[in-house]
Amino acid sequence: MPRRHMRVTGAPEAPLRAALRALRTELGVPEGFPPDVLEEAGHAPRLPSDDATDIPLFTIDPPGSMDLDQAMHLSRRRGGYRVRYAIADVAAFVAPGGPLDAEAHRRVTTLYFPDERVPLHPAALSEDAASLLPDRIRPAVLWTIDLDAEGRTTATDVHRALVRSRARLDYKHAQKQIGEGRAEESLALLKDIGQARERLEAERGGISLDVPEQEIVDEDGTYELVYRAPLPAESWNAQLSLLTGMAAAELMLSHGTGILRTLPTAPDGAVGRLRRTAKALRIRWPHHVSYAELIRSLDPHWPHHAAFLQECTTLLRGAGYTVFRDGVRPETTIHSAVAAPYAHCTAPLRRLADRYASELCLAAAADRPPPEWVLAALDDLPEVMAEGTRRAGTVERECVDIVEAALLKDRVGDLFEACVVDVRDDEPTVGTVQLESPAVFARIAGGTTELPLGERLRVRLTQADPGTAKVEFAPA
Repeated sequence: MPRRHMRVTGAPEAPLRAALRALRTELGVPEGFPPDVLEEAGHAPRLPSDDATDIPLFTIDPPGSMDLDQAMHLSRRRGGYRVRYAIADVAAFVAPGGPLDAEAHRRVTTLYFPDERVPLHPAALSEDAASLLPDRIRPAVLWTIDLDAEGRTTATDVHRALVRSRARLDYKHAQKQIGEGRAEESLALLKDIGQARERLEAERGGISLDVPEQEIVDEDGTYELVYRAPLPAESWNAQLSLLTGMAAAELMLSHGTGILRTLPTAPDGAVGRLRRTAKALRIRWPHHVSYAELIRSLDPHWPHHAAFLQECTTLLRGAGYTVFRDGVRPETTIHSAVAAPYAHCTAPLRRLADRYASELCLAAAADRPPPEWVLAALDDLPEVMAEGTRRAGTVERECVDIVEAALLKDRVGDLFEACVVDVRDDEPTVGTVQLESPAVFARIAGGTTELPLGERLRVRLTQADPGTAKVEFAPA
């Protein structure tokens, strides 16, 4: 999943779209799947014996989504809640070592561009046979997580089962039903459980970034940037994914073999740069206020807060995958943003590692050794995922550069208010500035004096070319 959610609307032949198509060509992004992969994607899956189709699951996703990884059912129980969380069982369709498996290892993740996405698996699988679409019987990895009245986990179970989702909801309509008090109990409990988990997140020092979506609106070659703040239902839904990922991590740790998603504490330099970004966007951040406290105080409906939340994703850089086996607990188990052990396991249609994590959790819950095909691939998986993540990061950075160049292409020569957020150690007349409006990061060069790190200054736009993804300023 991308850290920055961007999409472009407007004419399909607009210059921005042409630049994005050129970027896909430059990066060698695959346009389709080989015939043997498509053939295997059409094979019938291996079905589990347990039938859980009586559970009235539902999905919540963006409008029009077809690759539905998760479905849920929420209920009350004595002293708390029960979360049923079904995850698409991709392993039921993929033969270890086969063409589909090899292609997934080559792609690693779904790649997200502002105008389209490049999927990890063929659409016949990810948007049909394996997707938890409504009124279709599907193989799934079914989690049952019991919570107490405060939302703390008291019991966890996971096993394979046949499931059938009853409804496909989008966030807007789910939020409307909950807000108007006409949601069925299972949906209404999304708010209660989500808010309980948010309180526990704050208590343990975790941070969830409600990163707004950036929509780039194209009208006759003129571009405008609009932020769409996430709805509360999106945050509550994300808490259930986090809950399951935390349960998966604890289950693998207790069994002695697994793969965790880990993130070290952000270095002081990265936080210092973020403080300069806050200053550039006129966001007050007193030194006695922690990063977590500041994040929880922001309102993503305000453009300058939305822009700052976008830049907060830079603190997620450095996240990786940590493998352990044979009961040897790894030195690092914590994901600093979650403030707990955590594993990626809820998006197997879009991320390779999740298929392996699910298998490890199923083995742990059944108190049996993991499958040999999982153990054979486990040690190499962190580097495979790192390479895929680097590729996705390159896509994200290049897309941001192209979009920012498109936003500014008609304003070369204009003056802007900015703040210097970075200066090169070896060349102090070159650095990075953050504009207040539009919220753009870009290179600054061409001056004769040392740039004032952390200070505001007027800058002149000297270059903005979507075709080369270059934006550059000079001191005014």
